[in-house]
Amino acid sequence: MKLSEGFTKWVPSAGMFALYLVSLGLLTLALRGIPVSIAYAAWAGLGTGLIAVIAAFYFDEPFTAPKTVCLAMIVLGVAGLNYWGAGH
Repeated sequence: MKLSEGFTKWVPSAGMFALYLVSLGLLTLALRGIPVSIAYAAWAGLGTGLIAVIAAFYFDEPFTAPKTVCLAMIVLGVAGLNYWGAGH
């Protein structure tokens, strides 16, 4: 999204929409065998984590200790949903 500069650049905008379609398509396929709560939490958490890491390396955004803790809580939350959602 950042590279599209408010949808003023065509190539990054088209790439963004294409990747969103792929992402939603894969989420739809995952829903065939995974409960919605777990699939959506994993999809959203993975997306958030990847964007934070990409932003730190590609856009030189700071990767602070609070950001690391928050991302770890997302991972733990998704893991917890997966564990307890399976009936444990």
